[in-house]
This record gives sequence, C-alpha cells and structure tokens, in this order.
Amino acid sequence: MSVTIDDIRNAAQLLEGHLQPTPNVRSPRLSEVAGAEIVLKLENLHFTSSFKERGAVVKLRSLGEAERRSGVIAMSAGNHAQAVARHAQRLGIKSVIVMPRYTPTVKVDRTRSFGAEVMLAGDGLDEAGKFAAQLALERNLHLVHPYDDERIISGQGTVALELLEAFPQLDVLVIPIGGGGLIAGNAVAAKSIRPEIELIGVETTRFPSMRQALEGKPIQCGRATMADGIAVKVPGKLTLPIVRELVDDILLVDEDEIEGGVLLFFEREKTVVEGAAAATLAAVLKHRDRFTGRRVGLVVSGGNIDLMILSSIMQRGLVRARRLVRLSVELRDLPGGLAEVTTCLGGAGANILEVRHQRAFTSVRPPSVEVEFILQTRGHDHVQEILQALSSAGHPAHVPDAQIGVTWV
Repeated sequence: MSVTIDDIRNAAQLLEGHLQPTPNVRSPRLSEVAGAEIVLKLENLHFTSSFKERGAVVKLRSLGEAERRSGVIAMSAGNHAQAVARHAQRLGIKSVIVMPRYTPTVKVDRTRSFGAEVMLAGDGLDEAGKFAAQLALERNLHLVHPYDDERIISGQGTVALELLEAFPQLDVLVIPIGGGGLIAGNAVAAKSIRPEIELIGVETTRFPSMRQALEGKPIQCGRATMADGIAVKVPGKLTLPIVRELVDDILLVDEDEIEGGVLLFFEREKTVVEGAAAATLAAVLKHRDRFTGRRVGLVVSGGNIDLMILSSIMQRGLVRARRLVRLSVELRDLPGGLAEVTTCLGGAGANILEVRHQRAFTSVRPPSVEVEFILQTRGHDHVQEILQALSSAGHPAHVPDAQIGVTWV
C-alpha cells in the first residue's frame, strides 16, 4: 500500500507547531435526531475552514530545498487552493494556483490574499488541471496535487489519529469522498488503530465516481452539485486501491438530503458547514437503520459555503417547517375587502411579509379576487389555525402547493 500508518504518524509530527488539532465533540442534538451516538470531527474550524490544510502543511514541509526555491503550483477551485496558498506564504514558498475561469470571485480573492499568483484557466477542474501540469513543466514548479499524492494522503489521515485518540471506541467513521485523499488516509489510520471499525464513504448521486470506479462501471457524473468539494470525476490512482481494500461501503445522497444536512448542522449545532461536510450527516439520516444505536464519527470536512446558497437553504428550511408559508385567499374586490382579511390574519397571530394581488392569472371569477400572502407563522399547527380563522370569517384560503422538498425533523 502506498501509504502506511507510520507515514501518517510522521505526518502528525510535521503538523506539530504548524496546525492546531481540531475539536472532537459529542453531539447530543444530532444524536437525538439520528438515533445514534454522533461524534463530530470539526475540520471546518481550521483557518481556511477545511481539512485540506493538513495535507498542504505535510506536503510543503516535506519539500527539499531546491523544490522550495523553485516554488509550487496547485490546481483547485477552493479549499485546496486556499490551504496551499496560505501555508506556502507561511513557509516562504512561492505559490501559483490555477483555478477554473468561472470560480466565484470571493474564492479567487481569498486565495490571492495569501500571496499566491492566481491564474484562471479552463471551464472546469479537468481543464484547469491540465493547464497546471503543463505550467509546472514550463516554469519548473513542484505540483501539489489535491489528493493523488502520498504526502497529501498521509496528512489527511491525521484526522483519524486525533479522533480515535479522543474516542477510541467508535464503531464507524463516515467520511465524504471526492478524489479520495481524505478517506484513503483515514482508512489506513483507522483500520491500523482499530481493525474492527467500519469505514463508510459518502458521495453525491451526481458525482458517484469512486463507487462507479470500484464497480468497474463507466464514470458518469452530473454538471453540478451543492457538495462542490466532492464533485470529482476522476478518482485518484493512489487513493482508489486504498479505498477498494479498506473502505467497507460507499453511500450516495441526493441534493435535497445534503441541503437538509446543512440546515440541521446550522439549526441543531449552530455550525456552518459546506455541502460536502453535510453529506455525511445526510447519509446517516438516510440510512438510519444501519447506524441506529452505534457510535458514529462524522468528519465535518469544511465550512466554505457560499452565503447566497446558505441564505437560500435557511429560507427553504423555514418553508419546510411552515414558519414561512404562502397562502392564497379569495376575497371581494371591493373597498375594505383586503382590510378585512389582514385584520383576520393579525387576529390569528400571522405576520404579513408580502402581499400580491392576482386578477389575470387565477381561476377566481369577478367580482372576487385572489390575493397571495407570504406569512411568518409559528409552524404547522399555527397554519391550520390561520386557515380555520379565515374560513370562519368567510374568506376561503389554501396553501397553493406542497412546499419544498422533504421534512428532516
């Protein structure tokens, strides 16, 4: 095997004085939801909010003097880019980061803030990676691969060293899979320390590349996913055999399940996570019977989620819980008609956020009109109370659609 437990222990020594261990904590709230004892490894609390700092530090500290003088190059759309740029700056190493052309500006600016030379190339990671490899040859830069590198894999494996030192009796580890560096390193560490532990990987249904590769199937992936940190189409040549030998299963989760995981981390743990990190919780909740009553470690891989996406998830969560509801009310299109309904809504304790009249796009016949209200409520039972109050006042009302997605709790 390309990486051993001794490599990972050596990596842990290279991290000393350069990277603080992240917290290992029990989560009573998520344990209650999942029906299992949930332990969190909070890798989202690194300076750049991702586990990628571990591999970056180990790789950069392992370079020879000539390689340090020449500088390094990395390809990434986010977490790996920031990790390499930050620690290269700390160690006095010149860094070049290649990012796809359509990488969000905030990620590009963040990477540049660490002193890296950022170059935009290609429409996706594959094209950016080819450009980075060619540029490495032309400028004599040392390539720091995001996952297909023994040092990177060893660095990521230190997660399990810390977690199993704090919680040695865990029954299962659940880890997101992109290119496989995180789960490969942790599989080597965990199985060496506790051979009976179960290793479960998680991918999205849109990017199941590792699972397809293990099954010998052609790799077919979608265009985009909320879990962009694990949206990898080509598993690592080094990571694939490690995963094949040591990982017990790979579970797939859908987009709405990942969204629910992000929401639960925020609501129950007051912790912001990105989609890739939420995929682990999503998998546990999707396969509850498999994890019920067990001691489960979740690697919370990162917290770099776009604020617009997070805002949308929060709003949609309020809709699922009926804390935010759209209500369609039929009323007379006469002076005072709207006032009657708003008075009724106020008396029922609903807070009106928005009002929209519909005269053309409605099946309601004149002289009546359909008015759509966006309301802030106290939840499902309160919505029923509001509907009953409107009905009793002679104003037929209904919730016009089935709302959004699934209910998680």
